[in-house]
Amino acid sequence: MRLILLGFVGILFFSCQQNPSLNNKTEELKIDQKVEELLSKMTLQEKIGQMNQYSGFMDFTGPQPDKGRTAKKLEHIKSGMVGSMLNVHGVKNVRAVQKMAVEESRLGIPLLFGFDVVHGYKTISPIPLAEAASWDLEAMKRSAEIAAEEASAAGINWTFAPMVDISRDARWGRAMEGAGEDPYLGSQIAKARINGFQGDDLSSLNTIAATAKHFAAYGFAEAGREYNTVDIGTSTLYNVVFPPFRAAVDADVKSFMNAFNVLNGVPATGDEFLLREILKEKWDFEGFVVSDWDSVGEMVAHGFVKDGREAAKQAVIAGSDMDMESYHYIEELKTLVEDGEIDEKLIDDAVRRILKVKYELGLFDDPYKYCSVERQKETLYNTKFRDDVLEMAKKSIVLLKNENDLLPLETSGQNIAVIGALADDKTSPLGSWRLGADEGTAITVLEGLKKYDKNNYTYSKGADVVTGEVSFTRELNVNNIDKSGFARAISAAKSANVVIMVLGEHGLQSGEARSRTRLDLPGVQQELLEEVYKVNKNIVLVLQNGRPLALPWADEHIPAIVEAWHLGTESGNAIAKVLYGAYNPSGKLPMTFPRHVGQVPIYYNQKSTGRPKLPSPGEVFWSHYTDEKNSPLYPFGYGLSYTTFSFEDLKVKNTYTEDNTVLISVKVTNTGKRKGKTTVQLYIQDEFASVTRPLKELKSFEQVELEAGENRIINFKLKDEHLGFYNTKGEFLVEKGSFNVFVGEDSQADLSNSFEL
Repeated sequence: MRLILLGFVGILFFSCQQNPSLNNKTEELKIDQKVEELLSKMTLQEKIGQMNQYSGFMDFTGPQPDKGRTAKKLEHIKSGMVGSMLNVHGVKNVRAVQKMAVEESRLGIPLLFGFDVVHGYKTISPIPLAEAASWDLEAMKRSAEIAAEEASAAGINWTFAPMVDISRDARWGRAMEGAGEDPYLGSQIAKARINGFQGDDLSSLNTIAATAKHFAAYGFAEAGREYNTVDIGTSTLYNVVFPPFRAAVDADVKSFMNAFNVLNGVPATGDEFLLREILKEKWDFEGFVVSDWDSVGEMVAHGFVKDGREAAKQAVIAGSDMDMESYHYIEELKTLVEDGEIDEKLIDDAVRRILKVKYELGLFDDPYKYCSVERQKETLYNTKFRDDVLEMAKKSIVLLKNENDLLPLETSGQNIAVIGALADDKTSPLGSWRLGADEGTAITVLEGLKKYDKNNYTYSKGADVVTGEVSFTRELNVNNIDKSGFARAISAAKSANVVIMVLGEHGLQSGEARSRTRLDLPGVQQELLEEVYKVNKNIVLVLQNGRPLALPWADEHIPAIVEAWHLGTESGNAIAKVLYGAYNPSGKLPMTFPRHVGQVPIYYNQKSTGRPKLPSPGEVFWSHYTDEKNSPLYPFGYGLSYTTFSFEDLKVKNTYTEDNTVLISVKVTNTGKRKGKTTVQLYIQDEFASVTRPLKELKSFEQVELEAGENRIINFKLKDEHLGFYNTKGEFLVEKGSFNVFVGEDSQADLSNSFEL
């Protein structure tokens, strides 16, 4: 057997264009020299101050508190004991705080201003999981560019995004914040978003530093429960969890954020293996690591350390460079160094990393560069962004079912009943993690539909999704049992040609701390759907949700189902354009949709069991459920169009012995009557390996738009990085053997060929 062994450090999953300003070695050397000069002037306390991050939920331009924790924070800023602030935004606030740091501290070191700019600041793009459904890397890059431009105009220079955690569990609320279940797609998206946020020149006014989070394995929290334990094998860690983070390093991301979970019994914030051995040594990451909110202090609750002093010690030794809101660094590190328990070289290393990013941002040249009131006024909610976020929203929509071509709708002469509280909600479509957005700024589905004014619309709420206060920081009341609106909704449906039902989750039912044990429609929405179906079966179900849902009844009964996620500011306009055929849907699912929550975690790139198939009719001893199919409701990569595509002539040319390349080509034809776009997906299977491999793995994809009847040859190249895998020791192997290739529109593609290495 031929075996190629490549070091974990040496393999790059995907090529990436480095930041031109950092490729200039002379400029980088100058920054390094400036960092060393400044570091030599700093006291131990000032160094530790750079490692300290505080949150500031207040108006800094008004009266200042004279006691309490906030007053203490202000004094620390003025004395050089703070390196960064989060949740301070708006140029007046940022300028006020920056002025304290620059003009009142001894060395005048400027602050970083961080904020969760996840899918927009004021103008909101679709949630990241929805954007991932577009499979359009340039569109996602543009989305991040818009977010960076608006955020930087409001004084922000650092975002805690993108989240690159792979997750296979729809119960986990933060699935909405990532790119889904696949490490290849997730890696490509990570690079696109980082390049969008950081641009080609980090010192540009329109760019901000990005953060790859949460390192590592946060998406594998047991039972999908937020902050819960993670216990996975090293094969999954190296082959599924790590690739998007490695891609982030290759894209020159400026910071990493720790995960809240433990991995192998060690909290990620205090994990030397993750932070020192892998990230900083093997991957040669040059940025800095910031803890998640109080994740340093939470190591005590994990039972890993006994108190804040031990927490600070372990976090610094492990490689956590900046402490977010635990106060333990600022309170404990000085005495830990003076008592000889921490080498000051560890402090110096952390501070170098932080200062370097500040220099790269250009903050030492102009600490107030992000503080222009005029620019803020001109940039926020600028109409120039609306077309781009609308395009992003349209591309994110996935057509799940379209029986008898119910869609697209006729544009005139129709009586249409629009049912569901979400259809007329101007805030929910903004989704979760849009902290800078203003309430009520989304275009509703009802507003979008009414622009097609040659049809008649009757709206009925039917039922609320949640009741009571809806807040990012408070528990939502999801036990709504009020059916008082049913009668009016049913009456409207009876006289309609078509019923559009907008159901799903409120925008704040997904996100951090929004885990669910059920994946059905919350409240009484399922009952509402069934009651309306009894009087009018001509239903278009529009889903607004932040995670995959289990909807077997709807799939069996409802003729048309549209996955519309939480699409942001232009939500209603995007949905209306798809429903009326002004845009032919092209989205593909980035996560598997289960038939039942009991199948979760469910994902396409599973491995074969020793008993994968029914031995013979009636036998029981094989890997299956007794009450449900093994297969998903909708597989990874799935999505319909208003046209159809065929795939044929899959050819393989193996030139591996000549140039380590396998060439794949396939003929794609638009066999329908409309112009349309599809994503051609290439999967491989390594049949036999020293570490068992998945039944299928996505290794490449290409989007193609074809006129009706048009065909095109799509070409792919497979190289070592596509054909190999990591063993349990983190060594990258490309092994001789048999490979199968599958090409099609989703992970169940059955057009296949094979080759030998």
